[in-house]
Amino acid sequence: MYDICCIGHITLDKVVTTQSVVHMAGGTSFYFSNAIRNMDLRYALVTSLGKSEMYIVEDLRRKGIEVVALPSAFTVYFENIYTKDQDHRTQRVLQVADPFTVEQLAAVNAQVYHLGPLLAHDIPVELIRTLSERGKVSLDAQGYLREVRGQQVCAIDWPAKREALRYIHTLKVNESEMMVLTGHSDPDVRKGAKILSGWGVKEVVITLGSKGSVIYDGRNFYDIPAYRPTTSVVDATGCGDTYMAGYLYQRIKGAGLQEAGEFAAAMATLKIESSGPFTGSYDDVLRLLKNNMRKMPIAV
Repeated sequence: MYDICCIGHITLDKVVTTQSVVHMAGGTSFYFSNAIRNMDLRYALVTSLGKSEMYIVEDLRRKGIEVVALPSAFTVYFENIYTKDQDHRTQRVLQVADPFTVEQLAAVNAQVYHLGPLLAHDIPVELIRTLSERGKVSLDAQGYLREVRGQQVCAIDWPAKREALRYIHTLKVNESEMMVLTGHSDPDVRKGAKILSGWGVKEVVITLGSKGSVIYDGRNFYDIPAYRPTTSVVDATGCGDTYMAGYLYQRIKGAGLQEAGEFAAAMATLKIESSGPFTGSYDDVLRLLKNNMRKMPIAV
């Protein structure tokens, strides 16, 4: 039995910023796994990728990450192009991978399953429902809101959202994803969080980039600050995944939502200071929190 199991495709990523063009492995599963690997818990990654990219799995295993690697005809290939402030990006998809199935996950047991679909077909609702019967399901919804037209990634709604979100304990979305899911153009994250909560989600996490994040548990809102980097902002790719690694780690260790959110935000701040995945430690996160000492009040 794992404490946390992440399920998602590893990608080949081309990251274009105003400062550089970098080719690297990526995807929710890759960034989440790297961020959580130095934490004190039982963790495993279930991923799927092409044979020619198995070297990425071997690199993860050398870092001490337990990986179940399922075969796929191709590996997902993303191109991410960021604006100067790193809060926005455009994407192209050059390859897609095979979806995960219920049968493939039959023997994997965890207290928390964190799902990181990258495209709408990656993880079927049937699999979400099956996993919810064995543990809590956490979801980064971004993949369900992406449709590839040609090679361009376009925002779409998720037709099965009302059915699927009944099985989700923790949902992570950003501001624009929240608006697409709820069908409302109002950017008021509190209104959006209440709608998502009403559909069955127990903990709604809405990330707002450099403006921080908001967490809603069906009763209270928790305002989480975005901590100031000690160096320059280098690469925001994987910040949301790093945030969720910190958040779920703290939650499974018994932390409250405010504490878990602040720890998660500090991890994301450390990650944004360099290209590639998070490489810090638990102590690094605590040090950043201590140096900032900026607490936000709980808004009821």
